[in-house]
Amino acid sequence: MNPTTIELIGAILFGIALIHTFSTKFFQHLAHTRPAHSGIWHFLGEVEVVFGLWALVLTVAILSIDGKQAATSYLEQQSFTEPMFVFAIMVIAGSRPILQFTMLCVKKLAQIIPWSDGMTFYLVTLSIVPLLGSFITEPAAMTLAGLILLERYYSQGITTKLKYATLGILFVNISVGGTMTSFAAPPVLMVANKWGWDLTFMLSTFGWKAIVIVLINTITATFIFRQELSRINSYKESQDKNVPLPVLFIHLFFLIGVIIFAHHPEVFMGLLLFFIGFAHAYERYQDRLILREGLLVAFFLAGLVVLGAQQKWWLQPILQGMDNTVLFYGATLLTAFTDNAALTYLGSLLEGTSPEFQYSLVAGAVTGGGLTVIANAPNPAGFAILKDSFKDEAIHPLGLLIAALPPTFVAILAFQLL
Repeated sequence: MNPTTIELIGAILFGIALIHTFSTKFFQHLAHTRPAHSGIWHFLGEVEVVFGLWALVLTVAILSIDGKQAATSYLEQQSFTEPMFVFAIMVIAGSRPILQFTMLCVKKLAQIIPWSDGMTFYLVTLSIVPLLGSFITEPAAMTLAGLILLERYYSQGITTKLKYATLGILFVNISVGGTMTSFAAPPVLMVANKWGWDLTFMLSTFGWKAIVIVLINTITATFIFRQELSRINSYKESQDKNVPLPVLFIHLFFLIGVIIFAHHPEVFMGLLLFFIGFAHAYERYQDRLILREGLLVAFFLAGLVVLGAQQKWWLQPILQGMDNTVLFYGATLLTAFTDNAALTYLGSLLEGTSPEFQYSLVAGAVTGGGLTVIANAPNPAGFAILKDSFKDEAIHPLGLLIAALPPTFVAILAFQLL
């Protein structure tokens, strides 16, 4: 099938956006070395802005070529539920009561392990929290894990090597950790109903392998960095910040409500507005709500939706032409350049696919979900939370890719051999 003019433009702009994504550290460096125009360099250096910016260019192109009706119809045909949900869940999960409760749970679990405090807290945060994403959704798990790591490790002056290694493991563990259920991982959610994947199927086919992957990745990293982690001071809660139980229960109510109605933006956005009102009324129990970070991540994902919809013409034939083994590795690679949920969605449109094809597609999609910031929908959330602790307030895409390769290799072995 020959692509239309707009599809060609969409593919070109998608490629430019990818190049831009890998160039953000360069723009951030310019912002620090050329202060006269630091504003525009900072703007171009924000990863969360990249896809939204080039989605705007695509929209203007459609408007210029096909007119206002075509441009508005195209945007109305896209689903922005996921960007809105990630925004809502980030704001609520990132509030002080939820974060404090999660850190307390992590601390209690860490005390069971007979290692140093810095090692056990790290181990539990990078293993249990990502696996918890199978129940509270991956974006919520990413937000909680990112904020815990920021407060407990990234703000403590850890080495750059540990920062990147932790980020790579976090992204991979979140991507595979949500596969114990059929509703928490975006790439699984896209196909679960059509292919009849229920809780039993997910646990027996993906879930136990995900547990193995997450534990191997985290235990290995904890052992490799044991000397540096052991030097991290013990975490002590600030007594003046303790949150009363009624306030915590109300926050949990909002969090659970948003998760239950994750596919109904009319409901979860209403709950978010009620939550913001409640948080404002009891500001003494709150830190700053991460509204800015949440909005930027939502903008990033919305831009990915707008640009990604124009890639069907070349992606779907590629998937259709692969055998099961090639499909697994192809999906792992393609996921690094396209959102893994979009990839599995395109695969679900193919009729008459075998169970082996379905497994290879989804397993490959979640395996490659940690390689880049665009590979998995929750990644921009972790990126936004942790990036300021890196040099020039930017995370180098190549650094992330290199750091994510070892845990990705573990995932490849588990999904192919177990």
